[in-house]
Amino acid sequence: MKKKLFCQIAVLLAVVLVFAAFNGSMYALLTGRLYNNFSDTSQAKMVDVGKYLPFEAESDLVRLDGVEKLSGDLPVLDGAAALVPVYASIVENLYPEGSVTYQGGSFSDDNYYGENFAPDSKMQYKNTVRGYKAIVDGDTDILFCAAPSAEQKAYAAEAGVELVYQPVGREAFVFFTNHKNPVDSLTVEEIRDIYAGEITNWRQVGGPNRVINPVTRLAGSGSQSAMDSFMKGQEIAPKSPLALTGGSLGFSFRYYMDGMVGDDGVKMLSLNGVYPSPENIKNGTYPVTVEFYAIYRADNENENIPVLLDWLLSEEGQRLIEESGYVGLQ
Repeated sequence: MKKKLFCQIAVLLAVVLVFAAFNGSMYALLTGRLYNNFSDTSQAKMVDVGKYLPFEAESDLVRLDGVEKLSGDLPVLDGAAALVPVYASIVENLYPEGSVTYQGGSFSDDNYYGENFAPDSKMQYKNTVRGYKAIVDGDTDILFCAAPSAEQKAYAAEAGVELVYQPVGREAFVFFTNHKNPVDSLTVEEIRDIYAGEITNWRQVGGPNRVINPVTRLAGSGSQSAMDSFMKGQEIAPKSPLALTGGSLGFSFRYYMDGMVGDDGVKMLSLNGVYPSPENIKNGTYPVTVEFYAIYRADNENENIPVLLDWLLSEEGQRLIEESGYVGLQ
């Protein structure tokens, strides 16, 4: 009887030791890596379009005094999520009230993008990927976006459509990580090496011993197209499976990140020691700035397109760009 009891106790102890060893190995492999690993940096966030609706008293839009309204055939405006404040403010200032309409009669946020603009509305919100298709297909008159991807250029070429890209403002292309990450600055070369798979651990760039998770965006989005251009021909490497357990590095545009999403849990990094402030964009010291465009079809005969663009490039229009949170061309 005693021998049988001893065997049972020994089996129980063995089981306990096996579970303890398993839990210890799982902690070392996963939990220890995931603890404070900065991996929530680039969680998907949608723009709250409801904050930027024209002709609504509480909308976060620029309102200039004494601007003459357009009349006649009003161009349909659309654009990227990052530029909603710009083209919504243009509608607010240049378009007559009633030119923005909604399916069902009122704005609703029960949609994928948080929009329900009616087909006859002069403001739309299709974002970059659908927006480029809409401008080529003739459903939109002016699209406010960053430079197109190679695929978007090819779609226009295959359709026999010539697009005109009118620069209207400037923005910084920025990189960010979790605010707990002690790394505050990277060089342009370090970031390219990270995305090329040559640097894989934050320790290699002065940070903690954490795998780097280099986050990418939807192909054809404005930020991903900007990233592809930033890589200067280097291929973005496939991510290691271990990257999912590491600390994220993400990219976007400055005002979208800082002014629209506004997440205290992340921080923008300096590049080559220069922080992406509006001042450093204006003085040219921040190393990666991009122009954003008002894009239209060359064969579009709407007479208000040149009128709107001339105004946007005027001192008054550039003030709208600046007060919307971006940087003007001058």
